[in-house]
Amino acid sequence: MLWGTDLLLKYWVSSQLAYAERINLLPIFDLTLLHNRGAAFSFLADQGGWQRWFFSVIGILVAGWLVRWLRRTPISQTLLAYALTALLAGALGNLTERVINGYVVDYLLFYWHPYYFPAFNLADILIFMGAMGMLLDIWLSSKVDSKGHTS
Repeated sequence: MLWGTDLLLKYWVSSQLAYAERINLLPIFDLTLLHNRGAAFSFLADQGGWQRWFFSVIGILVAGWLVRWLRRTPISQTLLAYALTALLAGALGNLTERVINGYVVDYLLFYWHPYYFPAFNLADILIFMGAMGMLLDIWLSSKVDSKGHTS
């Protein structure tokens, strides 16, 4: 469902805005349409095309690894399962776009003039939330010893 929501939002923004068009929604936030041919923060975006397949292969490998990890996660580890699910949905959302279009649609633009954070999308939010959930799970797990006692 998260993966589909991400793709629907990207499709909607792509169909409603012209490339690089910005709609101001808040004093610090615009809805926009940008294409990222690279990875996070447009890493390797100007490399001529090989990066599309490089990042696609990485995305496929990561998605497979996450599915395997999720399937092996005990039902009692709810936080970890949610974190892995968010990571997987985000990875699949950006992977799908990269394979089909050769780029990832970014549409959320936050700024505090004259400073701008790079535009991002729901998949990026899911990846971030999943990573934070995993860190929280690690931290919480380290507070409990093997007998269930907190340290």
